[in-house]
Amino acid sequence: MTAKRTDDTVEVPEKILDVDVSSEMQDSFLEYAYSVIYSRALPDARDGLKPVQRRILYQMSEMGLRPDRGHVKSARVVGEVMGKLHPHGDTAIYDAMVRMAQSWTLRVPLIDGHGNFGSPDDGPAAPRYTEARLAASALAMTDGLDEDVVDFVPNYDNQLTQPEVLPAAFPHLLVNGAAGIAVGMATNMAPHNLIEVVAGARHLIEHPDATLEDLMSFIPGPDLPGGGTIVGLAGIRDAYATGRGSFKTRAKVSVETLTARKVGLVVTELPYLIGTEKVIAKIKDGVTSKKLAGISDVTDLTDRTHGLRLVIGIKTGFSPEAVLEQLFRFTPLEDSFNINNVALVNGGPQTLGLKELLQVYVGHRLQVITRRTAYRLARRTERLHLVEGLLIAILDIDEVIQVIRASDDTEAARSRLIEVFELSVLQADYILELRLRRLTKFSRIELETERDALLAEIKELTRLLGSPALLRQRVSRELEDVAEKFGTPRRTILTEARQQDAVPARRASQPVLEMADSACVVLLGTTGRCIRIDYPDGIDGAQGLASATRRGKHDAVRSIVETTSRTEIGAVTNLGRLIRMSVLDLPVVPANSVQLAAGVRVSDYLGLDAKRERVVGLVSLTSDAPIALGTVNGVVKRLTAGDFATKPDFEIIALKDKDEVVGAVQPGETDELVFVATDAQLLHFAAGTVRPQGRTAGGMAGISLGSDATVVFFGSVPANEGTAVVATIAGSASVLPDTDPGTGKISDFAEFPAKGRATGGVRAQRFLKGEDLILAAWAGIGPVLAVGSDGSARALPESGAKRDASGAPLHAIVGSLGASLATVLSREAEQE
Repeated sequence: MTAKRTDDTVEVPEKILDVDVSSEMQDSFLEYAYSVIYSRALPDARDGLKPVQRRILYQMSEMGLRPDRGHVKSARVVGEVMGKLHPHGDTAIYDAMVRMAQSWTLRVPLIDGHGNFGSPDDGPAAPRYTEARLAASALAMTDGLDEDVVDFVPNYDNQLTQPEVLPAAFPHLLVNGAAGIAVGMATNMAPHNLIEVVAGARHLIEHPDATLEDLMSFIPGPDLPGGGTIVGLAGIRDAYATGRGSFKTRAKVSVETLTARKVGLVVTELPYLIGTEKVIAKIKDGVTSKKLAGISDVTDLTDRTHGLRLVIGIKTGFSPEAVLEQLFRFTPLEDSFNINNVALVNGGPQTLGLKELLQVYVGHRLQVITRRTAYRLARRTERLHLVEGLLIAILDIDEVIQVIRASDDTEAARSRLIEVFELSVLQADYILELRLRRLTKFSRIELETERDALLAEIKELTRLLGSPALLRQRVSRELEDVAEKFGTPRRTILTEARQQDAVPARRASQPVLEMADSACVVLLGTTGRCIRIDYPDGIDGAQGLASATRRGKHDAVRSIVETTSRTEIGAVTNLGRLIRMSVLDLPVVPANSVQLAAGVRVSDYLGLDAKRERVVGLVSLTSDAPIALGTVNGVVKRLTAGDFATKPDFEIIALKDKDEVVGAVQPGETDELVFVATDAQLLHFAAGTVRPQGRTAGGMAGISLGSDATVVFFGSVPANEGTAVVATIAGSASVLPDTDPGTGKISDFAEFPAKGRATGGVRAQRFLKGEDLILAAWAGIGPVLAVGSDGSARALPESGAKRDASGAPLHAIVGSLGASLATVLSREAEQE
């Protein structure tokens, strides 16, 4: 083809290439799919971040937007990220930035937003109206980038560099989850509790061959930012095993009296990413279409002061519980979450289970700590080299000065210093740049001190770098520090799915009937787990429960209460509060597998701050038997449950400073109240000798304590019970906790003579050399069950030891003592 010339222009020859359309479409589609999968939609399994999230955090770190500095306009951050690292449009960057700042989206937000960052129902304001800076947790994600802990890669135009992955001091992918749609694949991962995930990761570091069941004892299920209740754990187990599964979440709803003649449902927590407006719209649609009956009105009282509060009015004559079941069926008060754990591993997408996710993260942190240690070792070694050169120069400073003055130029001075003092080039250059003010006696002392410190650091870093075991311990310890700094109590309650809905679907024209109020038993374990057992039909139902029970985790029982499914019971805390507690939503264990391990943590169920307040016992609010309380300082009190007000919680004892309740029971008049103190003194006396008092009373003297002694156990033993035993575990106050199992002893309760109230009691165990206190104790109907902090059963010595005998050495740390679950259910069956 030739070019044609005209008067003023020259026509450029055309160049046409014949391309197969199908091949071109295939190549273009694969290139597009690759870009979406690897560069946009899927997170990296190591730091749990998508590229846009990683670039936002890195760029904000480079801009110095730390938590201790002021906020800047979000538009400025978006512009910096888009111009330097992520040229895919400002909308994608701002959307990712907003998501990292939303407390209802991420369990541990990474960005501290100022302004309107949206809500579950509405989007955020424009970036020119909002401001942002890094949250403290984001510093843990970027910490160490200046110490060569990760590789850096070029940005989109090869002018700058960016980290390929962030150091990530905590498992972000599990803690905050992820959601993304790529080409031909998608990811949807649920958030988890930081403390639980770190505990699982640390267990895997210590036990690389840990099974999925072992890890699930630390990470029982997701922990959603908005709380709620997860109903059914089978799908979670599937997801943890295969990377795919599903579970249902329910809102947290309570039945409250709105007015003197009106009852309503009050919603205080909603399923993940569900807003109140969506729930109200669905309720209105259900009422209009006659799917929902018994609802009079819906009012949204949510505000920033009191949090989420959605009030649903119930018409007179309708059961609130039955209406709630309809709402779970037809509205987003119950929602499903499908887990699909797809993430990038070694540059490729993989579907990962719980153990694989933790393994990838632990491997990443080991590499980060190894590279950081090597970097610090190199820097310390370089500095030591310079310090040693300075010390040589200071010792012979006059000769050094003479050598430099006699030299014609810098190069000659450098060569003479190297020759005369046997210095390296670096040392010689450093001496030539030395300032005269360093030539003092104090400078020499400082340099010698610095040299000694550097030698110690180099020795420690070398030892750490040469020991894989020490590296794993360092990773574990740093994870523990992060969990302590950023961890919060669990918000989402985990419950097993019920066999069937409590109330079947009904036609809207029919009135909603009341739910059945069936007999049940509520059990509280010594590790804080709580379950409900419904009596099966038939005469031998309760006996069937006992015979089906096998010894499992967390099966040491602290309290048992007989009640009905629609009756409230009381939970007594160590702060002297009694909290009304509905048993309707407690996990119901099947009759063929009664285990406390299937229960919910009662502190999570009641929304308590587990670090400050814990439940010490459950009591019946309908029983005529008074409640007996014992405190750490030896105070005893009895009060009648029938005198309680209708408030949801209230104080039942006036505690003095530094005192707290150690136990709560409901004995009969002739039953024995038992105190065990840390100085090994045991006192028991009849409950009837303690006069019942009012709620505001402070109690009376129970046991006379010795110097520095406190009460370690308070409980009761039925009168004339021949099978009752006393178990004690002794140790030393000077030994670090959880390092020495100590010694244990089990004696018959009949060996201990009764003494009067306010006396010192009798000795329960003779201390061996090095022992000075009782670590744990229990008195009740045997056999006694000991469990560790993880709920696993621990071996105890044989019973029948003398009252004041010494204990036998234990082989494992005992966290708590309690009644055996099988024994408790057997007694219930006999009474039934």
